[in-house]
Amino acid sequence: MGGTFDPIHFGHLRLAEEMADALDLDRVLFIPAGQPPHRGAPRTAAGHRLEMVRRAIAGNSRFALDAREVESPRPSYTVDTLTALRAELGFERPLWLLLGADAFLGLPRWHEWRQLFGLAHIAVAARPGARLLQSDAMPEILKKEVSQRQPTDGPVSGPAGSVLLRQTTPLDISATAIRDTLARHGSARYLLPDAVLDYIYEHQLYLSP
Repeated sequence: MGGTFDPIHFGHLRLAEEMADALDLDRVLFIPAGQPPHRGAPRTAAGHRLEMVRRAIAGNSRFALDAREVESPRPSYTVDTLTALRAELGFERPLWLLLGADAFLGLPRWHEWRQLFGLAHIAVAARPGARLLQSDAMPEILKKEVSQRQPTDGPVSGPAGSVLLRQTTPLDISATAIRDTLARHGSARYLLPDAVLDYIYEHQLYLSP
């Protein structure tokens, strides 16, 4: 599961927890982005974002932090990260890329996006009642891929290639809203773990003078 995590919040954590249960995952890797090529640079230095993720996932034995993208001098392309993971894990083991619906809808703009299907299954977190395939926001080129890759019956098999749309608990929390709240010295408690919020205040992140 990738993202800038600027900062990590309960929406990220709940998505990962529900997907881990639904897909019976052994482990969820949180991989903070280093230099995301498809969006602006993260507001916060990589070291801070890594530490916030580390504190957020502490105590969950199924969650782990992977710093490979922030430690790389190159832009963070998901296809490169999955290729590296495949080299480490082998090509027989199932691997899942966990995405929110908004990120998935923008997939055709990603670098070498079609190669992702050969490296991993993709699990998309959709809001209850959402009909992504019927959404005008989904590009036709992506609808075609999804229609060919959705499992028709039974469990997903093989190490990669399927697209699974899973309904998850809708938590309307965003890192942007958290940053804006903190900038005006509002309360962000209960939007992200206390350990992360304490770290933010300790290092005066996102806070306006």
